[in-house]
Amino acid sequence: MREKIKNLEEFRALQEKYVQARDHEKRKVLVCCGTGCAAGGNLAVYEELKKQMAEHGAAYELSLNDSCGGDSTGIKKSGCHGFCEMGPLVRIEPEGWLYTKVHAEDVKEIVEKTILGGEFIERLGYKQNGQLYKRQEDIPFYKKQTRRVLEHCGHIDAESIEEYFSIGGYAALVKALFEMSGEEVIQEISDSGLRGRGGAGFPTGKKWAQVAAHTEEPVKYIVCNGDEGDPGAFMDRSCMEGDPHKILEGMIIAGVATGSTEGYIYVRAEYPLAVSRLQIAIAQAEEYGLIGDDILGSGKSFHMHINKGAGAFVCGEGSAMTASIEGNRGMPRTKPPRSVDKGLFGKPTCLNNVETFANVPDIIKKGAAWFRSVGTEGSSGTKAFALTGNVVNTGLIEVPMGTTLREVVYDIGGGIKNGKKFKAVQIGGPSGGCLTEEHLDLPMDFAWTRTAAWSTSPSSS
Repeated sequence: MREKIKNLEEFRALQEKYVQARDHEKRKVLVCCGTGCAAGGNLAVYEELKKQMAEHGAAYELSLNDSCGGDSTGIKKSGCHGFCEMGPLVRIEPEGWLYTKVHAEDVKEIVEKTILGGEFIERLGYKQNGQLYKRQEDIPFYKKQTRRVLEHCGHIDAESIEEYFSIGGYAALVKALFEMSGEEVIQEISDSGLRGRGGAGFPTGKKWAQVAAHTEEPVKYIVCNGDEGDPGAFMDRSCMEGDPHKILEGMIIAGVATGSTEGYIYVRAEYPLAVSRLQIAIAQAEEYGLIGDDILGSGKSFHMHINKGAGAFVCGEGSAMTASIEGNRGMPRTKPPRSVDKGLFGKPTCLNNVETFANVPDIIKKGAAWFRSVGTEGSSGTKAFALTGNVVNTGLIEVPMGTTLREVVYDIGGGIKNGKKFKAVQIGGPSGGCLTEEHLDLPMDFAWTRTAAWSTSPSSS
């Protein structure tokens, strides 16, 4: 049972404890247990790893809470590594080695040669054009990416708040609680240029400011859109599965900044693993007192709820989503009033999607200038994409805003299978459009993508 953290000093002491515990792990074995790799058999790989380590009498731990000491090996259930085409995946640290297409029968060799012997197994490594890549970060699929939102997906135990503490988790919330006013938090988000990652691209800081301006309301809401109904999309799902505390931290910070005390995460019921990991994360954060009343003795309160959608695509729209949470038929309503003025239960509501909230902790910790250091003038930061279809390397990627479609399809995706000619790519789901060869070298940002999608969509003809 975790004990509630009562004040800032206790939080910092606890975080330092887990930072040191992580540093003292001799080796970490990160078994991808996101939906894709779990479907491919990686849960069996995880269980076999525990069995083989026990048979060899080797010290291992499953979480930082049951640390065996400095000579132990951490065996972790991580979230999605992104390289779905080559799954099931297993990462070995501190070397950063990545094993691809791993099966339970490979585990004995991994334990004996790699974990105990420090030897790389070439047959499990990734090869491209005859070249072997040992380190995950050297593989062309990863080398061209800038992973910020997805930075820790695949690198931490997705079901452990202690792992999140060990990488600096909830430090941004502490900063927002004790070192910044709500106005300063909103200004930092505004200065960063963060815009809604759900597709509309509305300035996040402006939305937060509009909700914060309703000082007369005793109750205001933060809503996270995790519905993600577009075919082939799994960016938000992977964030929720692989780094759920990052999303929760972003939502709590939004609550602190806007004066909102209640948060709802609306998740597709078709995402059972995401729902489960969010439930685990919320329960852990509540135990430590990071969610609930008087967070860390700050006098600020925030409560979190999960609402599972029923498969209605229309509920991805904000007003339909809030209607669904209320128990009503999920239908969009005429605006105004907008959700920032009259949203969930008729109260001011700040509604952002999963990826937007996941950007917030790093912006507060590292600053607006850091966030704007990548991307374009009007579209700062990075964007995660689900890369699916007839490309060599399908998976989950994250690139700076302004990256060209050619870089995504050819440098990261490896081009079209069997060397075939590029024809078209669909972006933005059913409401988006198809981009053709003439769009390959244009930078993908909010302004261009919207114009290109509109000009090529059936409804625009």
